[in-house]
Amino acid sequence: MTSQLKGTGVALITPFTADGQVDTKALANIVNYVIDGGVEFIVVLGTTSEAPTLTKEEKKIVRSTIIEANKGRLPLVLGIGGNNTQNVIDEIKTTDLTDFVAILSVTPYYNKPSQNGLYAHFAAVATESPLPIILYNVPGRTGVSLTAETILRLANDFENIVAVKEASGNLQLDMNIFKDMPANFTFLSGDDATTLPSVYMGGSGAISVIGIAYPKEFSEMVRLGLQGKTVEANKLHYALMPKMVAAFKEGNPTGIKAILAAKGLCQPYVRLPLVEASEALNEEIKRIEA
Repeated sequence: MTSQLKGTGVALITPFTADGQVDTKALANIVNYVIDGGVEFIVVLGTTSEAPTLTKEEKKIVRSTIIEANKGRLPLVLGIGGNNTQNVIDEIKTTDLTDFVAILSVTPYYNKPSQNGLYAHFAAVATESPLPIILYNVPGRTGVSLTAETILRLANDFENIVAVKEASGNLQLDMNIFKDMPANFTFLSGDDATTLPSVYMGGSGAISVIGIAYPKEFSEMVRLGLQGKTVEANKLHYALMPKMVAAFKEGNPTGIKAILAAKGLCQPYVRLPLVEASEALNEEIKRIEA
């Protein structure tokens, strides 16, 4: 199963129409765009999708739109996480998981549990989940970080905790995971800027944001990195760096939606409390895309 989680995955946005509805046509087009660009798997309803602002019905629309557009071509990972452990378990149990190979589950946010609390949360989720679990560590969003010791403890204690999406950007943390990582455990970068270094240290790829807009370049960078072709991989990495900066300058998915809008793939609309990219950022994106 972990072989399906190698290379580049992309955490898709949820495009909206001018009247605030899910733009299913744009979403289907983006699915085809990233597949044509060479990514290896797709993440549905991750953080980048603005999932906290979507209704249950809208989440169902997003899932079905991506499943239909994908047509079984790539493995699909589903984001189900939160800061109420029982709610996460209930959502897993009441969601049709037929078309998904794994669940991406973020660390509980706001309530800031201890490492023992984080372990207990993921242990409870793993015990109840019929699908493999990918831990999602993103302290910049959640206010809490899994330590390497807790990640490795979960990996060793639960066969169905198969991977981590590590998005701290902390390469020391990453190295501490690599040092003692079980052979059957997969490390995926969740930080675009440090993806290539993590691949060089032993990672298997990434779940990317910038890869939505530049799937060909990003996925090729990861493949070259996995092959040890550092000169070629580095060239792509440095070419992507200003695009990564622009994508995150005013937050995610504001930036990536602005880039996708510049490419004609969707409208730049986001939902409150997010707002659309500033005029300055849009001008910067125009220069990058020129």
